Amino acid sequence: MTDRKPLSGIKVFDATQGVAGPHATMLLAQHGANVIKVEPLDGDWGRGLGKVYGDLCAHAVTFNRGKRSIALDLKSDAGRAVAHKLACDADIVVESFRPGVMARFGLGYEQIKAMREDVIYLSVTGFGQQGPNRDLPVTDSVIQAFSGLMSINRDGEGNPQRIGMIAIDVMTGLYAYQAISSALISRMRFGEGAYIDCSLMQSAAAFQSAKVMEYFMEDGAPQVLYVPVGTMKTADNYINITAMRDRHYVSLCQVIGREDLIEDPRFNTRDKRVAREAELMPLIRAEFLKRTTAEWCELLTAAEVMNSAISTYDDYLKDEHVNAVNGVAWVEHQGVGRVPMVNIPGLPAIDGADAMTECAHIGQHTRAILGEAGYGADEIAALLASNAIAESGA
Repeated sequence: MTDRKPLSGIKVFDATQGVAGPHATMLLAQHGANVIKVEPLDGDWGRGLGKVYGDLCAHAVTFNRGKRSIALDLKSDAGRAVAHKLACDADIVVESFRPGVMARFGLGYEQIKAMREDVIYLSVTGFGQQGPNRDLPVTDSVIQAFSGLMSINRDGEGNPQRIGMIAIDVMTGLYAYQAISSALISRMRFGEGAYIDCSLMQSAAAFQSAKVMEYFMEDGAPQVLYVPVGTMKTADNYINITAMRDRHYVSLCQVIGREDLIEDPRFNTRDKRVAREAELMPLIRAEFLKRTTAEWCELLTAAEVMNSAISTYDDYLKDEHVNAVNGVAWVEHQGVGRVPMVNIPGLPAIDGADAMTECAHIGQHTRAILGEAGYGADEIAALLASNAIAESGA
């Protein structure tokens, strides 16, 4: 059968580690690109995020499936020569070193462009290629703090909180993927390559662009979008409710037995409810303590008031609707066992284990990749003996 994936035939030199860069290149791989993951002899540090299973973990599997791995020592002359050969043969180069490091390896944009004029080259960094922070080390949490995201995510006592996942890295991978995809279309139309500077800082800001603008327009104290909205404690758990429009507010008041609040002159318009949020919300929260979450969900849904119980991931994986729309596939993965893989919008649903669901071991494809690049058996043996490259036994 003819390979009809949109990126079939596109070669990617993936010198990224962690999550942001690997997420972008994983998406390229899922859409058909031949992604060569170039990692150190001891592997991408992202293989050690959380609990590890040999050289795999949940993050490594999620953001590296569908790629092939070659292990190279870029500090050695022989390792850099191999990397240069592979990079110059690639349509796309993606890297996540600090500014200037790839150039010191002889793998910077200008160096690769000199050999391949139409290369698309994307750099993932914390703060970008310029500016006083360019060389600072960064984690997802650091950018959550720096970008202002924590300032709008506060606990009940008003303390800024981080989102409990690596949200900035994941969204940076999405922005990187869309930038590369657009650059590919541009190259098809105009025959030109591109250099793309993709930082966690700028991705976090882009994600929050409406809130940034709102903050400025409202002198640092933006009003809430609507009231009532939020998480309510119930008799046994929690529920999130959203009464976006007047009719939702009326229905909510009827469901909770507070019809008196409908025409209360303090709350009978959207603007009044927003202005008096601190007065209204305690009255509503008190009512939610009288029933269980399941009872409130049934009553609110019947009244067409938007709501959801606060789910755990276990709840989500077992949910009737999630299963009805094939939202999650269960796949056997070597080294980790049966795992849930969330289906990605725009891609065919996962239908069992295959090359696109597998995350390679460190250097699993070193020999094959070098063979495809023109290296003979004796050359590969010499590189292995010199420790310029490595391969796994998988």
